[in-house]
Amino acid sequence: MTTADLHDVRDPELPGRLLTTERDALIPLLRSRPDADFALPTAACPGWSVRDVLAHCSSALIRVVEGRFEKGVFSPESNDRDIAERTGWTNAQVVDELERGMTEAGPLIAKAGGVLDVIALGEWVHAGDVRDVFGELGAYAGAGLPDALTLLARITREKGHVPLHADLDDMDEPLRLGEASGERTPARFIGDAATLVRLYAGRPVAQGASYELAGVAAGELNIFR
Repeated sequence: MTTADLHDVRDPELPGRLLTTERDALIPLLRSRPDADFALPTAACPGWSVRDVLAHCSSALIRVVEGRFEKGVFSPESNDRDIAERTGWTNAQVVDELERGMTEAGPLIAKAGGVLDVIALGEWVHAGDVRDVFGELGAYAGAGLPDALTLLARITREKGHVPLHADLDDMDEPLRLGEASGERTPARFIGDAATLVRLYAGRPVAQGASYELAGVAAGELNIFR
């Protein structure tokens, strides 16, 4: 079985493992920052502060924990309501809820058969958004990167996304993303994994990043549109 084939096999424990890895890195960082940092604006989510991003992340995970998936959940309007509901909370309370969600949601995502896996990936990306605001190195990398890439590759194939072959500077094996249907020649990416994540998440590419993208427009890669 090839490396590409391995990415097609769903590991039900992977999303929870990604959340746990990110929890162990992000929560101590958040608890070390002053309250003023939670009010900083995010470039990745225009109109949202760091606190807004964290409130969105915590509410999404608690919805998983509590099984609350009413019509329109995760729509922009629903996200805004979730953030507004936490307006009176302290920053510490938001972080506490996020820690709980990252701890308890994994087993439930595992049992959902794959339909909730993208939530774990979204949480990991949003953690990168926060680290990026804080100027932390490796905003969209870190210990969770291999699991995040595996999840990204599988999700893009399940969504029938544009086929793409990625030669990553910082990974040993190339990555195959999207669905190779034969109707479109696979696009090609050469660069670092964090930049690839930024493109697929619709995030601004880091200033000075060097990469090559051929056969597809960057905007076509965004899986969160």
